[in-house]
Amino acid sequence: MSATKTSGRQGRLLTLWAPEDKSFWEREGEAVAKLNLWISVPALFLAFAIWQVWSVVAVSLPGLGFKYSTNQLFWLAAAPALSGATLRIFYSFMVPLVGGRRWTAISTASLLIPAIGIGFAVQDNTTAYPTMLILALLCGLGGGNFSSSMSNISFFFPKERKGSALGVNAGLGNLGVSVVQFLSPLVVTAGIFGIFGGEGQTIVKNGQTLQVWTQNAAFIWVPWIALTALAAWFGMNDIADARASFAAQAAIFKRKHNWLMCVLYLGTFGSFIGYAAGFPLLIKSQFPDINPLAYAWLGPLVGAVIRPFGGWLADKLGGARVTLWNFIVMAIAVVGVTVFLPSGGDKGQFAGFFVCFLVLFLTTGIGNGSTFRMIPVIFLTEAMRGVDPRNTAAVALANKEGNTLGAATLGFTAAMAAYGGFFIPKSYGSSIALTGSPHAALWTFFAFYLVCIVITWWYYARKHAEMPC
Repeated sequence: MSATKTSGRQGRLLTLWAPEDKSFWEREGEAVAKLNLWISVPALFLAFAIWQVWSVVAVSLPGLGFKYSTNQLFWLAAAPALSGATLRIFYSFMVPLVGGRRWTAISTASLLIPAIGIGFAVQDNTTAYPTMLILALLCGLGGGNFSSSMSNISFFFPKERKGSALGVNAGLGNLGVSVVQFLSPLVVTAGIFGIFGGEGQTIVKNGQTLQVWTQNAAFIWVPWIALTALAAWFGMNDIADARASFAAQAAIFKRKHNWLMCVLYLGTFGSFIGYAAGFPLLIKSQFPDINPLAYAWLGPLVGAVIRPFGGWLADKLGGARVTLWNFIVMAIAVVGVTVFLPSGGDKGQFAGFFVCFLVLFLTTGIGNGSTFRMIPVIFLTEAMRGVDPRNTAAVALANKEGNTLGAATLGFTAAMAAYGGFFIPKSYGSSIALTGSPHAALWTFFAFYLVCIVITWWYYARKHAEMPC
């Protein structure tokens, strides 16, 4: 590429974008990319907060007088993941169709619907369960945002920076899960919105009668959602070269590595969001003397904070190598969790259980970063095979194809992985209902991680692998 390229702009539209051109990147590309990244991060943070707000609200409902069964509560915690994963399939293709700036603003603003709805619904303990389930499904709007956000940010950065950039976007965005679990128990203790926030509810806790404002767990996010949607609309950019038809993006469905990475990303991000959604209820069901909200937020925090490090480590050591060892540790950690769970007459050991789960969350975060680094490298490498590096037109075309398919795969794998947020908490509920223990669910997860180890080693990490990355 020519070192004299300059970016053209039409309003918020970048008509020329060449991040692989080092002079362009140093001159102006990096500043623009970072601006879009730092607006994307809070938008994704809020999306995760709304997506996972039910992991906290579901735990609180029995104390408010809602007569729902344990299995129904697990359904409320799992339903946002089910709808979010399904929406991600569509969101995966929206950035090249609509534009990253437009779609980020619109999808962020849509979070106001469940945030306001939940705030009103939890104030009345006669609210019907189907209404609560619909509101839980609407929280999937937050889950869908991840696919479009990651797809959008992948277009802004050069290949050698994609792992770190995607790790920052996803890692800081994932903090929304931890913050919603940490902040919610605090904001419900006071009527911070005055007459605009509704009346408090009376609960009995440890023999004491207390007043709480459970609606604040949802209302607290409303002003930030509105502000961030405006920031995205007026501060971000659309990239003309990122435009692509659905047909062009749909080529990923014929690519083997798209489906293989779906499996691996289900093992990393699917585990993260599933464990995060089910952790409070799992603690409550297995260790009834422990306050789950005092501990549950630490797991997602660890997984989110470490994710940028996973992307950076993969940039330095190679995504496949980091992913392989990561899955090995995940399998060992799951076995550790089963050892410390209550079994038979044994009441279990919460400390050991909690530490093993923190290790699991740590590895989900590292694996999130490393697998997302693998995807753009795989598709750029595949597109460049057989291309004469001296043919600048062919190189540019191959780069566009690789970036387009890589971005679509980033979004689609994230969609498939999000189903882990449904299956993991639902597996807990089903396992407990059928056997009285979550052990069966955990051993299923262990077997799946073994499959991920084999796939990573055979296709990406071994000597003479088909696609080293």
